[in-house]
Amino acid sequence: MANFRSAPPIDMTPMVDLAFLLVTFFMLTATAIPDEPVAVDTPSSVAMVKMPETNVVTLTVDPKGRVFFNVDGQFTRAELLDIMGERYGVSFTPEEKRTFSIISSVGVPVANLKQFLSLTPEQRKEVPQPGIPVDSAHNELVDWVNGARTASQNRVRIAIKGDSDADYKTIRKVVNTLVDRNKITKFNLITNMEKGADFDAMLAKQAKKDH
Repeated sequence: MANFRSAPPIDMTPMVDLAFLLVTFFMLTATAIPDEPVAVDTPSSVAMVKMPETNVVTLTVDPKGRVFFNVDGQFTRAELLDIMGERYGVSFTPEEKRTFSIISSVGVPVANLKQFLSLTPEQRKEVPQPGIPVDSAHNELVDWVNGARTASQNRVRIAIKGDSDADYKTIRKVVNTLVDRNKITKFNLITNMEKGADFDAMLAKQAKKDH
């Protein structure tokens, strides 16, 4: 009579432990993306250059002509807030620094920044942000960009994220801030991946409309 041996039992404990370790690893290393205060519809482009995932300053221009500033990295943002506070004579508390280090783009003048940071996350979503001042007589964007470069030890790259319906004059003010005031001649223009009219075509269209 044949003697059939049963298969030895398989201990799944190591596999379960490995699964939990992987889940824990991804939970601890994942970076949450905060809600942006404004949604923009970027113009189409055939360009395929991928933006870096870190050390990026993003200057967003919405259809209303408001400018928003953002830079990634909590330590960079905390150092940047100290630089801006010293520049404008505003003292920020440790709690305000912690809040600024984790929120998304900001679009308020420095004079209103303390009040903005004191709001709850729900209140910040509801409060209208007027945008970073970029006028020639009152241009705070130049200090935000310079401060971000100093806080990151000049490692950041600059990117403009303009809505396809953004005002041409505002886009020009942002570009002039980078080129004329900050001496930055290399920066990226964020577009979507669809083929179509590129950012330069959008600028030309807006310039023609303004004239």
